[in-house]
Amino acid sequence: MANFQEMRSIVAVVDNGSFVAAAEATGQSKQAVSRHVSELEQRLGVRLLNRTTRRLSLTEDGRTYVARARELLHDIEALEAEVTSGTAEPSGRLRVNAPLTFGILHLARLWGRFAAIYPEVSLDVDLSDRVVDLVEEGYDLAVRITNMPSSTLVSRQLAVTRMRLCASPAYLQEHGVPEHPRQLREHRSIGYSYLSTGEEWTFTAPDGTAVRGHAPPRIRTNSGDTCRVAALQGYGVVLQPDFLVADDIREGRLVELLPGYRGPEMGIHAVYPSRRHLPAKTRCLVDYLVDAFHSPGWTQAIPGGGL
Repeated sequence: MANFQEMRSIVAVVDNGSFVAAAEATGQSKQAVSRHVSELEQRLGVRLLNRTTRRLSLTEDGRTYVARARELLHDIEALEAEVTSGTAEPSGRLRVNAPLTFGILHLARLWGRFAAIYPEVSLDVDLSDRVVDLVEEGYDLAVRITNMPSSTLVSRQLAVTRMRLCASPAYLQEHGVPEHPRQLREHRSIGYSYLSTGEEWTFTAPDGTAVRGHAPPRIRTNSGDTCRVAALQGYGVVLQPDFLVADDIREGRLVELLPGYRGPEMGIHAVYPSRRHLPAKTRCLVDYLVDAFHSPGWTQAIPGGGL
């Protein structure tokens, strides 16, 4: 206990700039804070703080000690928050952001059951394909479809989706069936504005090499739903995730093209700002989504196209 108090006091002195400010921040007397720091230095046998009448500064040993002490104190706070959140009843407003199409097709049916399980949680669900800033815009959690979740956020993978190249039977009857990605230049496409690779599509060939193809877009849109409907109407070739087009392929409304060439895979992630002090409401939603997407329907085999 004495070691903890000493550690807490010196970190407070450094963070607040003086013994007086540290005493106010920790609810102790100035004498107690000063005594803790002095006893710590005596016990370690090194000087941690340089004291003058005008300012305080850390010695080299002090910088090493305070940096590690701050980490340990944060870990203790995180542990206590984790234990507390595990016993506290989830409650309060929970702001969630998710992609528009995925949110409608695969998340909308989940919210009612979550609300029934956790009646003290008030859900606020925003659907947008724009990448929001969770911290700046006040979101508790976002669902993102990407290969590279932000390094500044904590992420937990919910599922995987694969991009499928497809077109309607009517379009293929009129324009023919491409047998290699290079032949896509002879076709027209419905382009998706938010695709990270732009108008050039990359596939993995049977031998594992990367092969690129490009079909000039006849229509370009920022909506996956619009891409799908335009493809169903025979306006061109489309590259969209299987969570959107798998049922159409299974039921013959769309035909998967180049089945030997695999489209890119992307992870579907729940992302949130930090593990530290994770509220019970957020932790419960993450666990709920992981369970809900344990075996998503779009990963079922597609006849003639594999998984």
